[in-house]
Amino acid sequence: MTSLRLLSLLSLLQTPREWPGGELAERLGVSRRTVRRDVERLRDLGYPVVATMGADGGYRLVAGAAMPPLLLDDEEAVAIAVGLVTAARHPVQGIEEASVRALAKLEQVLPSRLRHRVASLGAATVPLPGSEGFDVDPGRLTTLAMAVANRERVRFRYLAADGARSARLVDPYRLVAAGRRWYLLAHDHDRDDRRLFRVDRMDDVRATGARVTTTEPADPAAYVAAKLYSGVPTYEAVVTLHAPAEVVARAIPGELTPLDADTCLLRASADTLDWLAFRLITLGCEFEAHEPPELVAHLQGLAARLTRASAPGTPAPAGSPPRGTLRSRRAAPPR
Repeated sequence: MTSLRLLSLLSLLQTPREWPGGELAERLGVSRRTVRRDVERLRDLGYPVVATMGADGGYRLVAGAAMPPLLLDDEEAVAIAVGLVTAARHPVQGIEEASVRALAKLEQVLPSRLRHRVASLGAATVPLPGSEGFDVDPGRLTTLAMAVANRERVRFRYLAADGARSARLVDPYRLVAAGRRWYLLAHDHDRDDRRLFRVDRMDDVRATGARVTTTEPADPAAYVAAKLYSGVPTYEAVVTLHAPAEVVARAIPGELTPLDADTCLLRASADTLDWLAFRLITLGCEFEAHEPPELVAHLQGLAARLTRASAPGTPAPAGSPPRGTLRSRRAAPPR
């Protein structure tokens, strides 16, 4: 009975307000003295409950050095699960792996009735057509995340880039979010070597129950980056942006050097010119592209198409660079 009462008390204290001792006692059907003893038990368990002086002796739960277990009602659990599903499908820079780990933990404790609600909400929501990213089944991600955490062998069917299909048996090392895709780094038993698998190309993912001992690379993210960029062209962009560096940093990854309060120099890498151009245009500021020549030419072609689109029937001037809303010229970057 005491444990149930402590859970009820903790659930009340997780509401962001201060609770008078008398109100807590009434809610729990106990005396104020019992409330004080229960608060001490919560403190012993690591919950930072503070008390304020006064006639009623109010209590509230504050942020602590470590987050204690949360008590969630059904609506809150579903809301968090759906949010994590969204973050897993379309990785958000900085919280990719954390969102999948959290989703895997939540999936393990969700009752079946709530799992159905989460699945129904997920099925009812779709991304905007043409939205960035590759849609990945969150269930596939959570299965892989739990296999990584449990060091458990995994089977799946895989569609290679050349269209070949195969069955794979792997020992998983780590899930890595790179740009707009999820990858599984694992030891492939058939190839007897480390391999990188795109999660959106995997199907029928199943943990086998067999425990394995794996030795992953010292820096999995660096290993994946090296693998990804070893076989594809990488464009190193140098661009002057007419916006404060702190504003640009929130919108595009790369190395930023402030030139003054309202201008900065960006150095960024990407595997496609389309992605670089899209990111630069959607910043909403003036910019000059210095390198590489392919990016400058790509932006000039895009500017020409936009100019013709705004004035149908007007041909592009022959022999002269197109003039459009994009300022993209190959010039020496500021030193």
